Amino acid sequence: MHVQKRAQVQRQAHEHQRPAEPPPDQGFRPAPDPVPATGAAPSPDAYALRRTLAELEPVADKATSYFYALLFIQNPDLRALFPVAMDAQRDRLFKALLTAARHADDPATLTAYLSRLGRGHRKYGTRPEHYPAVGECLLAALSRYAPDTWNEATEAAWVRTYTAISQIMIDAAAEDEEQSPAWWQGEIVRHELRTPDIAVVTVRPDQPYPFLAGQYTTLETPWWPRVWRHYSFSAAPRPDGLLSFHVKAVPAGWVSGALVHRARPGDVLRLGPPAGSMIVDHSTDNGLLCLGGGTGIAPIKALVEDVAEHGRCRPVEVFYGARHAGDLYDIDTMLRLQRAHNWLSVRPVVSDGPTRGLCGELPAIVRQYGPWPAYDAYLSGPPGMIRSGVDTLVGIGIPSHRIRHDEIGGLMAAAPR
Repeated sequence: MHVQKRAQVQRQAHEHQRPAEPPPDQGFRPAPDPVPATGAAPSPDAYALRRTLAELEPVADKATSYFYALLFIQNPDLRALFPVAMDAQRDRLFKALLTAARHADDPATLTAYLSRLGRGHRKYGTRPEHYPAVGECLLAALSRYAPDTWNEATEAAWVRTYTAISQIMIDAAAEDEEQSPAWWQGEIVRHELRTPDIAVVTVRPDQPYPFLAGQYTTLETPWWPRVWRHYSFSAAPRPDGLLSFHVKAVPAGWVSGALVHRARPGDVLRLGPPAGSMIVDHSTDNGLLCLGGGTGIAPIKALVEDVAEHGRCRPVEVFYGARHAGDLYDIDTMLRLQRAHNWLSVRPVVSDGPTRGLCGELPAIVRQYGPWPAYDAYLSGPPGMIRSGVDTLVGIGIPSHRIRHDEIGGLMAAAPR
C-alpha cells in the first residue's frame, strides 16, 4: 500500500468494522451490477469496487484468512474482540463489503445498514481507534488477492469507501452511546422445552429494554463468549418487562444448542440492541397476512399480540407452516389467540406426513387462499421459505413494498446457531 494512502486510512478511519452475524449460508459472492434507480450507470467508485469483489471471489477464503492473520499479528490486542473459534467469523467481513459495494450509489440504503451495524457493534467493545488498523489490513488483503484489478484508482476508491463506512458507523455508535447501553444483562427466569430441540426461553433484563413487536436481538451465552446469534422476540412488549424467545437447536449450533440443552433459570445472558423492520404499521387498517415457518412463528405471534394491544379490529390471517405435524410446537398458543380474537384466523400447514390441517408447501397454500389485495404481508422463517414466499406473494399481486421480512443472508434472524 502506498504510504500516502495508508496514512489517509489511518487519519480518516477510526473503528473496527465487524459485519453482522450470522454469516451467510453460502460463501462470498460478488455483488451484481444493479442499475441505480435513476437509470444512471454505476459511479466510477462503485464500478471499481465491484470489479475487485468479482476478482476476489475465487480466492475469498485465502483473502479472509490473510486479512485476519495480518490484523491479529500487527494488532494482537484486537484478538480479544473476536470469538475464540473463528469459524463463524469467516464470511462476515466480505458479506459487509458486498453489501457496501452493492449500495455504493445508494447513500440512504448504505447509511441505514451501516448505522445499524455501528450501533450493534458497541456490544463487541469496538472503539473508534480500532478502525485505522482494520483499514490498513483490508487494503493489504485486497491488493494481494485482486492484483489484476488493483491500481492507484481502485485503491483510492476503496479508501474513500472505507472512510465513508467508518464515519457512518462511528457517528451512529456515538449517538447511540448517549441514550442506550452497549448491551443488557438478562437473567433466565423460565426455560420451557417444547420439543426435544425447541425451547421457549424467558428473560428478565437488568434495565428496561425498548423494542417493537416483530423485531429481534442478538444473544450471547456465558458458554460461548463473544459469539452472538440473532433471535426474534416471541411476544409484544409486556408490562412486566420480560422477554421471550423461541430457540431451535441446530446441528453444530453452539449458541442454540446451549440455550436449548444447557441453559437453566438463573443463568445470565447478554442482549444486544433491538433491530429489524418487520413491524406493524398502525396508521393503516390493512389486514395482515402472516407466514411463519418453524420458529419463525415467534415474531408472528408477537405481531398478533401487538394488533390486539392496539385494539384495532383489522383482519389477521396466519399461515403456520412446519414439516411435520409434531413440529407445530406453538399451535395451541396460536389457536388460543384465535379463540380470543374474532379478527384472527390461524391455519396450520404441514408439508410432509399426516395432518388434521392443510397439507402442502406454505407459499402454495397461501396462493390457494388468495388474492390478498388489501393486506400487508409478513414473513418469518427459513431463508428458502422467505424467498419462495416473497415470489408467491408478488406473483399474486401484493406490491413488494407491502411485503415485510428481515433481510436474507445475514441481516435477519433466520438460521440461528
